Amino acid sequence: MSNRTRILDEVQVQKKIDRMAHEILENCHGEKKIILLGIARRGYSLAELMFKKLQSISSFEVVLVELKLGEKLEDAIYKGADPSDFKGHILVLIDDVLNSGTSLMKAAAGLMTLSPARLLTVVLVDRHHRLFPIRVDIVGLTLSTTMKEHIEVEFGQKPRVYLW
Repeated sequence: MSNRTRILDEVQVQKKIDRMAHEILENCHGEKKIILLGIARRGYSLAELMFKKLQSISSFEVVLVELKLGEKLEDAIYKGADPSDFKGHILVLIDDVLNSGTSLMKAAAGLMTLSPARLLTVVLVDRHHRLFPIRVDIVGLTLSTTMKEHIEVEFGQKPRVYLW
């Protein structure tokens, strides 16, 4: 799209990821294992980048899981781990953009049935257009946008964030 405005370039995105990974590390001090759950597709792409960073800076085991949401809570698919292994561990739920909160709320509700020790929520961009009472523990960038504006996070070799 030609009318897109770049909000964050690849260097700025990486700085946000580095900072958020350090915040996760601080929140999980003393843990032996944490589980990163990236909401499929772009949330998982962000989780992959967080996973790489956390592996390089932390002493605990980091497990990476792709979470594909279904129509019902019990329809969720966890690719990369058995959800029965989540009990008693810190779960870090990751998505790229928080808009209405629908995906994050649905995912959090499902994860709470698995008896985690704690649930942290992480997003790269928070737009503050929530329809549901979900809060974000760790956020890279907060933007005030109109409902007609869109945020897109591009992943790949050069992750970037655009507004249009």
